[in-house]
Amino acid sequence: MNLRGIVAVSGRPGLFKLVGQNKGGYVLESLDAQKVKIVANITTTKLASLEDITVYGEDDDLKLLDVMANIAAAKNVPDLKADANVLKAFFKEVAAGHDPVKVYTSDMKKIVSWYHLLKDLPLFTEEAPKDTAEHEALKAEEKLDKKPKAAAKPANAKAPSKTAQPAKKANMTSKKGV
Repeated sequence: MNLRGIVAVSGRPGLFKLVGQNKGGYVLESLDAQKVKIVANITTTKLASLEDITVYGEDDDLKLLDVMANIAAAKNVPDLKADANVLKAFFKEVAAGHDPVKVYTSDMKKIVSWYHLLKDLPLFTEEAPKDTAEHEALKAEEKLDKKPKAAAKPANAKAPSKTAQPAKKANMTSKKGV
């Protein structure tokens, strides 16, 4: 499942595809049938990439990608208008180990609605690029391979103050020329 570039925007329903960025903000395209393009302000809008979202777990947090894969494997995905008890029972199946106290019914509905938006897209069946783990490993190796530069001054070294500098030689000639 390749969800790279798919974001949730705070204050807006649905999901968006990150198309680009300009001076004013992020250029986003909605994933619903309307394909509306918007520019979200950089300073005021919060974006959450679906790759980075996790669900509260009892022991460890569950990645949204894993939960979405479990929902795709499930046979009967409930409708958004289903009873809350049906939704909770379904979520126990697909996200075993989630924290029922911290994960609200509204969160469950949101995840199921995101699934319904994504299931028909080619991104959903596409393999996720695996360069992230390899890329991080290469960065770590590069840091180890780099030789340290010339020895820098220790962090606790202070610049000399004016009182520590040698005094200037005083000019002893008087104005009278004597």
